[in-house]
This record gives sequence, C-alpha cells and structure tokens, in this order.
Amino acid sequence: MKLLAATAAALTLSMLDTAGAAEPELQIRRAGTRPVYTAPAENFTGTVQVEMLQTPAGAERASAGSVSFAPGARTAWHSHPLGQTLVVTAGVGRVQRWGGPMEEIRVGDVVHIAPQVKHWHGAAPDSAMTHIAITEMQDGKAATWLEHVSDAQYLVPSEKAATVAPAGQGRQLFGDIAPKFAQLTDEVLFGDVWARPGLSPRDRSLITVSALIAMNRAEQLRGHLTLARRNGLSDAELIEAITQLGFYAGWPSAVTAIGVAREVFGVPAVQP
Repeated sequence: MKLLAATAAALTLSMLDTAGAAEPELQIRRAGTRPVYTAPAENFTGTVQVEMLQTPAGAERASAGSVSFAPGARTAWHSHPLGQTLVVTAGVGRVQRWGGPMEEIRVGDVVHIAPQVKHWHGAAPDSAMTHIAITEMQDGKAATWLEHVSDAQYLVPSEKAATVAPAGQGRQLFGDIAPKFAQLTDEVLFGDVWARPGLSPRDRSLITVSALIAMNRAEQLRGHLTLARRNGLSDAELIEAITQLGFYAGWPSAVTAIGVAREVFGVPAVQP
C-alpha cells in the first residue's frame, strides 16, 4: 500500500513538473519593425528590396521574405535545393523556368518551383511587383545563384500578356504630377482589383463603362471604351449599354456617351 502511494505521489509530481515546464513564447515581429535591405547586385538586376519575415533557427529549415521589385527588376537565374513557393501580393510580375515560356503573375497567384529547377522571377517591365518567397534550406544553403537574366531574355513577351490595361498607364497619364496616385492606379487598381478572378476583364469593363456613362464622365469614358473593346466587348454591345442606360441614368448622359463612342469607334458624324 505504501508502495502504491509513493508511486502515485511520484507520478503526480512528474505531471506537475511537466505542466509547469516553460514552453517557447510566441514570437510576434510587428509591422514596421522588421529591417528592409537592398538585394545584392550580383544576384539581382534593378532595384529590389527584401524584408525578411522569418529566418530559420535551430532545426527549422523554412524562411519567408517579402521581396519588392521595381519595374524591370528581377532575380538572376537560380535554383533551390528544396524548391520555393512564391505568393504575389502586389503588382504584376513574371516568372520563367529554363527552357519554358515566360509566365505573367498577378496578385493572389501562387507559384511553386520544384527543387533544382533553374528559373528566375521579377517585376513586369512597366509594373512593380511584390511577392512572399517561402524557401527551405538544405545543409545551410537555400539557393544556387547562376548567370543574370539578359535584357533579351527578359523582354520576350510573357505567355499571359496583360489584357486588362496597358502596363504603366497611371505613370504615363499623371506620373509626372502625382507619382503616388499613379503608383496606386497601376499597382492597386489595375494590378490588383482588375486582376481579381471574381470577374473577367470583359465584365469589369462593362461595369466600369456603365458607371462612367451614368456619372457622365466623358474623359474617363473615352479611355475605358477603348479598353473595353480590347477586353472583348463589341461596338454593338457598348452602344446597347449606352441605350439601356439612357432610361436609367438620364438622356443627357447617354447623348454624351454616344458622342464619345462615335469618336472612339471612328464613326464620322452625319453631315446635315
């Protein structure tokens, strides 16, 4: 009986010791407190900023970093011993494996590169791009860096060319007077909102054109009618939208829109 009591007491103490053992604390590195450094020129072309989100320690192998590429910036050709996963968080970019086509990547896209596959990734020529790179280390090594991506390799049209809007449109229109607004237009409006998979570019164009007609925004409507045609809407469909909106948005707005459409479609005015 005494032996059973002693055994029970020992087990109880052991459980108490285990319950009271200190576990590792959660590590929270607040936004704005993590250092950002410029990526080395020997491995990158153009301006590239890296913010390390997680660095492996001890037996851990996975690292995560937010990498921001200026327009035209890219990595050199390289590979990873255990592969890499990229999550695009802003802008429009490009990725290519050796011997494969250039692929366009946009916000929300996830790219996985298999181990030992030679590849590169970076921004589009006229758009910045940011992605989170998740990489595992093997024997203390995360990447094997190779030669730079030449301009001839980089400037080949991508497999998925942008059909939403001309890259860098905001910079072209008002980058000289409102650079931040131009950046938001290119990276957030066209680089993110217009690239979301919930609606096709065609449907987004129809919605945008309809809103501009209803608000009687002739200057913006001119550019978006051109974009709508490129995104697959026919002239007849756009005229039908204007006709329909005449009853809901007002006849004067529809008359203005028809005048803009005549100009965009290249239809000469009827001479009296």
